[in-house]
Amino acid sequence: MSKLIPMEFKNQRIMTTKVLAEEFGTEEKNIQMNFSNNQSRFKEGKHFIELKGQALKDFKNSLPNEIGEPLKFAPKLILWTDRGAARHAKILDTDEAWEVYEELEESYFNPNKGQALNTSELSPELQMFNKMFQALANNELEQKRLNKKLKEVEEETGELKEEIQGIREAVTLEPNQWRKDTATLINKIANKLGGFEHIKPIRDEAYSLLNNTYGVDINRRLLNKKKNMALEGCSKSKIDKVNYLDVIAEDKKLINGYINIVGRLAVKYGIK
Repeated sequence: MSKLIPMEFKNQRIMTTKVLAEEFGTEEKNIQMNFSNNQSRFKEGKHFIELKGQALKDFKNSLPNEIGEPLKFAPKLILWTDRGAARHAKILDTDEAWEVYEELEESYFNPNKGQALNTSELSPELQMFNKMFQALANNELEQKRLNKKLKEVEEETGELKEEIQGIREAVTLEPNQWRKDTATLINKIANKLGGFEHIKPIRDEAYSLLNNTYGVDINRRLLNKKKNMALEGCSKSKIDKVNYLDVIAEDKKLINGYINIVGRLAVKYGIK
């Protein structure tokens, strides 16, 4: 881990996306992509802080030149908290990311941890009272730490329950109207990502997952279907209208698989 210049926002240690990526040994765009693909797993104020407008301007002005200069023209800024960095380490799931996070947790995000006061020159009475006070203080701090951990576990459990429920609801689409339901979910995903130009990439992702998960080649199946239709004397206009969904519709296994995959994509992109 490199020597980091401490950055704080409202007395809380934070880290920019660029610095977090450098420390974790990955590209900045990977951090941004992981955040975009897992937005439902990140909560503003707990995992990250988004700055824009006057708040961003004030923050930039508070930074040393070597840090503030690269951010000079940024229209908005995401600052990652300790828990946000931990969430990214979990998503990256590499040995390097976990090792670096442990170091960040010990030193960067908890700068006062381990600092001790030299009490050797105190009188014996004060040293005794100091030890008693330290014992009480340590007990209280440990209790608070345990309570904080318990709260985090409860929150994580709550998020997991919501995700499981979302999966259950998403993957139990009505088989008799699967085309309509899956199209609705894909449209919602595209809209959340920024517009309907994302429909095709989402469909392509679903088809790719279908091929890999169920060991099929729907592109080849589509070509074979079109050849058979041509041999049967179907018109070119009718053949041209045939698509992957028509191929999927001929196989109940693929219908169920496609429903499952689109449902999981909906959960992945935070559609409830």
